[in-house]
Parts: sequence; C-alpha cells; structure tokens
Amino acid sequence: MLLFFALGLLVHFVFFASIFDIYFTSPLVHGMTPQFTPLPPPARRLVLFVADGLRADALYELDENGNSRAPFIRNIIMHEGSWGISHTRVPTESRPGHVALIAGFYEDVSAVAKGWKENPVEFDSLFNESKYTWSWGSPDILPMFAKGASGDHVYTYSYDSKRQDFGAQDATKLDTWVFDNVKDFFHHARNNQSLLSKINEEKIVFFLHLLGIDTNGHAHRPSSRDYKDNIKKVDDGVKEIVSMFNHFYGNDGKTTFVFTSDHGMTDWGSHGAGHPSETLTPLVTWGAGIKYPQRLSAQQFDDVFLKEWRLENWKRLDVSQADIAPLMTSLIGVPFPLNSVGILPVDYLNNTDLFKAESMFTNAVQILEQFKVKMTQKKEATLPFLFAPFKSLSDSKQIDILRKARSYIKHKKFDEAVSLCKELIHLALKGLSYYHTYDRFFLGIIIAIGFVGWISYASLLIIKSHSNLIRGVSKEVKKPSHLLPCSFVAIGILVAFFLLIQACPWTYYVYCLLPLPIWYAVLREFQVIQDLVASLLTYPLNHFVGYLLVFTLGTEVLVLSFFYRYMLTIGLTAFAAWPFLTQLWTRAKVTSLSWTFFSLLLAVFPLMPVVGRKPDISLVMGAGLLVLLLSLYVVTSLTKRKDSFLKEELLVHLLQVLNTVLSMYVVYSTQSSLLRKQGLPLTNQIISWATLASSLIVPLLSSPALFQRLFSILLSLMSTYLLLSTGYEALFPLVLSCLMFVWINIEQETLQQSGVSCKQKLTSIQFSYNTDITQFRQLCLDDIRRAFFLVFFLVTAFFGTGNIASINSFDLASVYCFLTVFSPFMMGSLMMWKILIPFVLVMCAFEAHFFFLVKDYGSWLDIGTRQLLACTAWLFICISASPDRLWIPSDPGLDLNLLHAIRACISHYVIVMSMTIFLVFLNGLAHLLTTKKLRLCGKPKSHLM
Repeated sequence: MLLFFALGLLVHFVFFASIFDIYFTSPLVHGMTPQFTPLPPPARRLVLFVADGLRADALYELDENGNSRAPFIRNIIMHEGSWGISHTRVPTESRPGHVALIAGFYEDVSAVAKGWKENPVEFDSLFNESKYTWSWGSPDILPMFAKGASGDHVYTYSYDSKRQDFGAQDATKLDTWVFDNVKDFFHHARNNQSLLSKINEEKIVFFLHLLGIDTNGHAHRPSSRDYKDNIKKVDDGVKEIVSMFNHFYGNDGKTTFVFTSDHGMTDWGSHGAGHPSETLTPLVTWGAGIKYPQRLSAQQFDDVFLKEWRLENWKRLDVSQADIAPLMTSLIGVPFPLNSVGILPVDYLNNTDLFKAESMFTNAVQILEQFKVKMTQKKEATLPFLFAPFKSLSDSKQIDILRKARSYIKHKKFDEAVSLCKELIHLALKGLSYYHTYDRFFLGIIIAIGFVGWISYASLLIIKSHSNLIRGVSKEVKKPSHLLPCSFVAIGILVAFFLLIQACPWTYYVYCLLPLPIWYAVLREFQVIQDLVASLLTYPLNHFVGYLLVFTLGTEVLVLSFFYRYMLTIGLTAFAAWPFLTQLWTRAKVTSLSWTFFSLLLAVFPLMPVVGRKPDISLVMGAGLLVLLLSLYVVTSLTKRKDSFLKEELLVHLLQVLNTVLSMYVVYSTQSSLLRKQGLPLTNQIISWATLASSLIVPLLSSPALFQRLFSILLSLMSTYLLLSTGYEALFPLVLSCLMFVWINIEQETLQQSGVSCKQKLTSIQFSYNTDITQFRQLCLDDIRRAFFLVFFLVTAFFGTGNIASINSFDLASVYCFLTVFSPFMMGSLMMWKILIPFVLVMCAFEAHFFFLVKDYGSWLDIGTRQLLACTAWLFICISASPDRLWIPSDPGLDLNLLHAIRACISHYVIVMSMTIFLVFLNGLAHLLTTKKLRLCGKPKSHLM
C-alpha cells in the first residue's frame, strides 16, 4: 500500500509539473537581427515616469471641488502633448507591467516558478538598446533590466527595500526620495566631466519609478486621502523634474517625456486580476516628437469616462501597454526591443509621414523576425510529414507584403504602407501564438490519457481489495501472459524513438511514457473489470440509476464550486436536509438539528464577498469572544473531572485562552497603531510570531481524548487565524469546526444504524493507534458518501472565504500583525497558512473517524491508507468529471476575457492537483496533531503507531 501511495504521489507530481510545459513556457526566442528606423529621430533623450499602482480615473478625474489632483499633468493634456489610456494585460503586477512597458512583451509565464522580481530568461529592452540609461526607484524593479542588459550602460539607484512599509507614516517618501536623488544626480553631473559628457549623448533614457502611490493604495485604499494626496505629490515632483531637465539642457526641444503606470488598483487596495480599475492606466506624453493636443467636438468610446473627466474635447489615444515600448524606441532612434510584440501607435508621433511609415515598416520586420525564428525552431524539431505550417503567413506572402509596403513608401503612399504593415504585424503575432502552442494539444491528450488510466487503476484497486462486488475467481492468482508486457514495451520503444528523432525535451519522455505502465496495470485487472460489470448488471436498475444520479449531481456540484462559490451554499443546504431524508432524525434528534443548524450557518460564507470587503475588526473581536466563551465552557467541564492529568490539562487550556486574548489585543492594537500611522509595534510583532510558532506545539500538550484534543487544536489555530483576519472570515473556522464536531457524532449514529457496533463511546475514545482491532468490515456505499463529505468540506474550507485562483482576492492587511514591510514570499506564506488552517481542522476531524468508522484487518496505517484511497479516488473523479473545463484554447490572441478564462482554468487545475497531493501531507499533519502527546514535565510521551 505504501508503494501505491508513493506511485500515486509520483504520478500526480508529474501531472502537476506538466502544466508548466504545456502552458508556462517562455514565448521568447533569440537570434533575431536588430531593426531600427534609418531616419533621424526627433529626440535625443527620453524621460520615463512610472507611477506604480496609479489608476487612470484617479489621475484624470476632478475632485469634489472640480479641481484636478494633478494640475500639471492636466495642463500637459490640454496644451502640450497627447494622452490616452494604456490597457494592461493580466497579471496586473509590477514586474510584468514594467516588462511590457520597457521591453514590449507581455508576462513571461515561465516566470511563475521563479517569483516576481526578474525574468528567468534574458530579454532585450529599451534600456539595453539605449546608449545609456539611468534609473531610480524600487529595488524590486530596477535590477531586472540592468541584469539583462549587455555591457555596462544601465545604471540603477535604489533605496532600501525596508522603506516600502505599508504601516509607515508617510509612503510618499518613496517618491520624494526618487525626485531628490534625480536632482542631486544632475547637480553632481555639473562638476563631473565624465558624467556630464554621458548625459549629453543622444539615445539616452532616464527612468523614474515612483512606488508611493502603490504603497498608499495597498495600505489605505485608492479612495483614501493618502492615495489622492500622493498623486498631487507626484504631480508636483514631475513638474519640478521637467523644469530641471528643460533648464539643464537649455530648452533644446530634444527631450521626450512619458508619464504612465504599470497597473491600476481595485477599490479594496489590490491588483493582479483583470478588473477595469486594474487594467486601465494613464498615458500622457509630451516633448520632442509628440503631437500637440487635438481639439474635437466629440469622440466615441465604449466607456463614459470622457464626460466624467471633462476631457471629451481633447482627443484620446488608447494603446495596449506593450505599444509604449516601440513608441519610445522610435522617438530616440534605437532598435526596437528584439522580443517586443507592441504595435507602434503612430497617432502619437509629430513627425513626417515618411518617418511614420518607415517606423511602422521597421516594427513589422522586427515582429516578423520573431515569427521566422519561432517557425524555424519548430520546423527543425518536427518530422517533415508531421509539420503543419501557419498557412496564413507563408514565405511567399511575407515577401509579397514587404515588397508592397516598400513600394507604397517609395511612391509616397504612406497611409497604405502603414495599414499594410499593421496587417503583417497581426498575422505575425497570430503565427507566433500558433507555433508557441504547437505541442499543446498533443501534450494535453497525453496527460488526459494518463489521468484516465490512473483513475481507473485506483478505482479497480479499491474495488478489488476493499469490496465484495467482485467474485472470488478474480482474486485467484493466474499465470501472467507475456503478450501484454511485451506489447507495452514495444509501444514504449516506438514512443521513445519518435520523441528522440524530434529532439523533444526530456520531460516529454516522462509525459508520454508514464501512461504506459499505468494502463498496463489497468489491463492486468481485466478480470476485476469483468466481475464489476457483472455485479452491476445484477444490481436493481432503479437503485443503480438513483445512485448514479446522486453521484453525478454531487460531482457536478463539486466541479461547479470551483467556478461558482454559491454552489457550495447549495451543497451545504442539501447537507442540512440529509438527516431528515434518512432515519437519523428518529435516532438522534439533537445531533440532527445541530447538523442542520451548522450546515446552514456555514452555507452563508460562500455568499459573502471575496474581494472588495471592508475590514471590520469588530467581527474579529466577536469571533475571539466566542472562542473565549467556548473555552470557559470546556474549562468548567474539566474542573468537574477527577484524574491525574487535570492540572496539566487546565494549564494547557489556560495557556490557549491567554493566547486568544493576546491575539485579540494584538489585532486591535495593530489596527489602532496603523490608523495613527505609527507602524507595527514591535511587541505586537513578537507576540504574533510567537503565537504562530506555538500553534502546532501547544495542542500536543493536551489530553489525547478525542474531543479535548480536537478542541485544543481549534483553540491554537484560531489564535493564529484571528491574527490573519480582517473581517467576517474570522468566524469561518469556528463554524466549520462546530460542524466537524457534529459530523463526528452523526457518523457514529449512521454506523450504529447500519448494524456495526462500536465498543467505545465518543467521550471515551482517545487518539491512540494502540486500539485493539477485532472487527472486520469491507468498504460500503456509506464510505463513498463519507469520502464525498470530506472532499466537499475540503473544497468549502478552500473557497469558503476566499479564492486563491485570483491574486487580487488577497488582502495584504491580513498579515499586518506579522509584518508591514513588503516581502512577497513571507506575506504569501502567511496567507497560504491562513488558507490551510481550515484544511487542517477538517482533516483532524476526519482523523477521528478512523477510531470508530473503519474496522479492518491489518495495521492502522493500512486502514488510514484505504480510507484515503476512497477520498483520493473521489478527487480523481472530480478532475475527470468535466474535462472540457480543463481544456484551454490554443490561441489566446489579444482577447482579455479569453486570457481571464485561461488563467482561471489553469488556476483551477493547479488547485485540484495541489489538493490531491496535499491531502496525503495534511493527513500526516492531522495524525501528528491528534495522536502525539507531550508532557509539561517528565519524559515526553508519544502514542506511536
């Protein structure tokens, strides 16, 4: 059985890793020839301002008094430059946003395995193509562009990362630091001849990364006075820097200024997803080579922003975020970034039609170069008779379009040339996507075959070992035939040879060969399949159809809950009615009513908002008070007992009560301190980390009695959960645990109802694997229902108050009791532990079932393994129940909604796979928490298997 589990984990790790080869591969190619416009550029230098986290509406709208929050920028829009909205792509995060702005390509999804601070592969950028670039700002953004640059011509000046403190008194200091250091830099340059000569060169870039707005948005929300005042600070700073540049260079008219943002921010202070508040960012440009404002009587857009912003009479020019990179390169005359997929927005250019046409032609050739390299790579790695080229852009069509475009330019038909070049760009981008996803369908089919095989094998193993559905003859050992293994070996050799001649990566061998031994194991159990079919044919048809409908409905509810959280409410409501549809109501009225009450109470949580909720510390305090009341009841019950462990048990519970009180104090104190902008008190931080560290140790000091140990686990984990809560979610683990307690009781009633007697009462059962096992029973239909309950409760624990599939569902305020200085991995780990706490509570309750639910032969390890097999099998069934939901279109193109769907499908796949794998480790953690016993004095004592 251990071998089966090891094999199961291996299979699932392989299938989990496959998602990175199928969807998370780098789209970048190398080996292209740099392309640049042969005509002289309009600007010698470019200044790029990126206001991190700035929403378009926050910049453009007027305040309650009808005044602009950024009067300098608004004056630029009306009198000096061009403006519009830059449409970003998901994920709306700082690193991918800056890559799109400066390198011209969108999120390199292969970077998900290496964090958010740098790309895992080298890429070209505007900074690399420039003669010199100087940048100031965040240490999380600047280094990735310097690291990827060739030579030593990209200079970075970053502040200490500790400055990015969400609890700091004034986050605008992050921006004033940048402005002050730029001023000091130019002041120093006047007395440094070497530096002075460099900054007077052409083709140079100055990059100012302004993080204050993003920090204030996270800490105080975009609707706060802090966020809005920060915009005014940035506007003032930009005004000073522009004035300084004009004065330093003697108003030579050779400087271009670009002001934009990497992403926006939701009303609740997060970003990462595709809400318009996150994807609509401002773009304002002025200076050399930029068109002056264009007055219009009216203009049409799909949104109503123009009238709200009172900018309907100034022409709005919208772009995709990656389009800004080719715009900047054309302005200073450097080669287009090699991996850029941006399309030059010629409407921003104030130059000759010849310059616009030549620049667009260069843009088209640069993107076409990527297409050619990508096609060549795929063609060389595919057998000639299997290679299917992208027919819309054949070699002859490429030559024809380029010849026509050059002819149009020669005959001064510039508009036709621009239009034709845009057509070529769109075809090349489609071709890039086609070749990038060329193997996706093949790999998807292979993984699906492997999944179906593993599901079949797991199901057959459960049926063969733990049911009476099969006949005795199938359990007889028969002499194996050599034909079957020889056939599979031959197929494996053919598959390996096929992959070898195509020079496929080694991971392809794993994905393609792994299904072979799985299906070999399935076909070896052919007699079991026959017996199962025969048994099912003898089953009453009406019962079979009824069970099949219930099974299908339950599975569909589970699958749909990954997409629609309210399906959990429907499922829990159905759970509430379960005792009344059986004989449980007549046997245990109080238990049945409790089950119904807590099921309906838990059903409320999936209906609550995941994102956009406002912090409500009073609900956190209320949850803490409820925990204290329960603790008081338990302590009162303990004082009535008379045993040798009473003092020790009381001491443990009093320690946990103290932890709960301290957690409530820390939450309230931290909230008050942050509101006063005094940061996170050190004492609170120490208490929070100490509570977290002790949460898995203190329960081991409590009594191994079933309910006392479960309650001790709840108290310890609730102390940590309170510290990680900001509102109603603090009540969730408490309600979930109450339902788990009732579940344990109600399952014992169902067991007794089925005629299986339990020698021990629940009040006397202890978590110990030294229990005498005398009763044997096979798995039955009730065990399938119990497995379904477990999986449903696990899914409820996951989606009950949040959704990890969406980055912006995370509220950074959840971790402010532990740290406020930006640390993505530490904050992510804390949020992940918050998600796992309800999982642990469910698994600990399920661990209790082993002591009265399954009486089987063999060791307790085997029993736990067999029960987990049923639960894991149900998860496999959920994966396979709706495979169409896991298939992702092969050509995302540029459709934002489709990109959301792709990310959602990938996220759901990852969640299901992770849940299946973590189920094993969570069972181990639950086993540790429930069965181990530490003593406050004397030798430690453990209840071993």
